[in-house]
Amino acid sequence: MDEDQNIFQRIAAFLGDLIETAVFAMAIFVVVYFFLVQPHQVSGNSMLPNFEDGEYILTDKVSYHFHLPKRGEVIIFKAPQDQQKDFIKRIIGLPGEKIKLERGEVFINGKKLQEDYLHPNGVTLPKSLVAEGQEVLVPLDEYFVLGDNRQHSSDSRDWGTAPKGSIIGKAWLRYWPINKISLIPQVAYP
Repeated sequence: MDEDQNIFQRIAAFLGDLIETAVFAMAIFVVVYFFLVQPHQVSGNSMLPNFEDGEYILTDKVSYHFHLPKRGEVIIFKAPQDQQKDFIKRIIGLPGEKIKLERGEVFINGKKLQEDYLHPNGVTLPKSLVAEGQEVLVPLDEYFVLGDNRQHSSDSRDWGTAPKGSIIGKAWLRYWPINKISLIPQVAYP
């Protein structure tokens, strides 16, 4: 009888350790997912040639608690028309800046924006909310965002600026497909 009880105690101890480990691992996952990084899948072609449909990225959810978003950073934010969807776009205009689209180029406060990350034949045409040559003032606590594939992107030209409060974080790491694993380069502007 003692031997049966001893086996039962070992099994119970093993199951207890297993449950404790699973709970601890789940707690770590929840903290990481809700507070540090979150996976996102790129949907659509609005960020070509830099991000392709179906790629998976990790979103850094911590950085913007310590500093404001910067021009050139690729962000993930709640879609203005449907808060259940997340969009991925690049920050072009910062709060208080004047944006103008003219002759297929972007101008910020009168200076042409150098955008080496775009396809060589890419142009930025006006859309419903931004007319050719019209200056648009970016409201405080909001950002003017554009897709890298400007001809096939729904962005600030269509639905306006992205509020800071809608930003989930910045794209940090591409992890799928496996042959494209890389840190997401951040564009440096003077």
